[in-house]
Amino acid sequence: MGQWLEHTVFSEIKAPVDQVWRVWSDLDAMPLWMTWIESVKTIDDETKTLPDLTEWTLAANGFRFKWKAKINTRVDKQKLEWASVGGLPTKGSVRFYEEKDDNTSIKLIISYELPKAIARFMKEDMLGKLVTNELQNNLDNFKSLVESGRGKN
Repeated sequence: MGQWLEHTVFSEIKAPVDQVWRVWSDLDAMPLWMTWIESVKTIDDETKTLPDLTEWTLAANGFRFKWKAKINTRVDKQKLEWASVGGLPTKGSVRFYEEKDDNTSIKLIISYELPKAIARFMKEDMLGKLVTNELQNNLDNFKSLVESGRGKN
C-alpha cells in the first residue's frame, strides 16, 4: 500500500463558464496544454464530449505511464471528478466557478498514489513543488488557450 499525494492549483480565466467548459471537454486537445500528457483516448464512446472512460498516457523525464480513468461525477459547467480504474492510481477533480464580468475560476486537484519510499521524496519541497508548478503551468496554458479563442467553440 502506498501513500497518496495531492496537488491543488487555481486560475481565473477571462471567459464565460460555458466556453471554459467546452474547451476543457475537448479531451483530444489536452496534450496541447497539459505538457506531461502524451495522449487521451476515448474508450467509452457513449458520449461525444467528456466520455466516461478514457485511456491516458503520461510521458515525462523518461517515464511513461498508462492508465484508464472513469468520470464518476459530472455536473455540467460546474464539476468533474474522476479516478483511475487501472494502471497508475490517480484521482482528481476540477471545479468551475462562474464569476462576474463573464470570468470563470478553476480549481484543479490531482492526487496519485506512490510507494511510500518514493512518496517521502515527493513530499520534500523541491519535488513536490515541481509537480505543483507543472500543474500550474498547465492550467496557465489552458487559460491562454481559452482566452486566445483557439480552443473548441
